[in-house]
Amino acid sequence: MMVALPKTKLAVQDYLRWSQSQAEGRFELVGGEVIMMSPETVRHVQIKNEAWLALRNAIKRAGLQCTAFGDGVGIRIDDATVREPDVSVQCKPADPDSLLIDEPIIVLEVVSLSSVRSDTGAKVAEYFRVPSILHYLIVDPFSRSLIHHSRGDEKYPISTRIITSGEVELSPPGLIVAVSDFLTEGDTEDAG
Repeated sequence: MMVALPKTKLAVQDYLRWSQSQAEGRFELVGGEVIMMSPETVRHVQIKNEAWLALRNAIKRAGLQCTAFGDGVGIRIDDATVREPDVSVQCKPADPDSLLIDEPIIVLEVVSLSSVRSDTGAKVAEYFRVPSILHYLIVDPFSRSLIHHSRGDEKYPISTRIITSGEVELSPPGLIVAVSDFLTEGDTEDAG
C-alpha cells in the first residue's frame, strides 16, 4: 500500500495528528513538508541499536536519571520541523503519551548512503536550534568514525571533533562512552 503524503504544508500539531493515522511508514516533517524516511539496512539498524545500548549503559554507570530513546520519538525543531533521530537522550521525565520529547540533551544519527548529506549538513544547524541539545553525535560506519558536535561558548558556539578510538565525554550530563561501542555492528553470527 502506498502512503499518500499531504500536498499542503503542515504545522507540527497537524503533522503529529496525520502521522498517528498512518498504518505504516516512518516520516519526518521538514519545513512543513512530510518526508518519508528511507528503509534501513541491517547494518544501520544494528549500529543504531548498539549506539542506544552504549548510551543506556553509560547512563546506568553514571547513575543519572536520564533516558536513552531509540528512534520513533520525535524532536520539535520549530513550528514546521520535527526530526526523528536514531537515538536521543533526555535527562528529565518524558510524557509517556507524547510523540515528542521536550528537552533532549544528546541526539545521535547513524550515517547511511541516503542520509549522509542531511545528517552532516542541515541537521547540525537544526539540532542546535533546540536550546537543550548539547551534543550531536554522528556515527559514520563507512569511515569508522564518530563526529561529535558540542555546544560551546559565545566565541566558539559549536565545536566539532572527529574521533576514531578512545572515549567520548558527554558533559553535561556526565557520560563517558567508548567510541568502539558506537561503531560495533553487533553479533551477526547465527546463534544456532
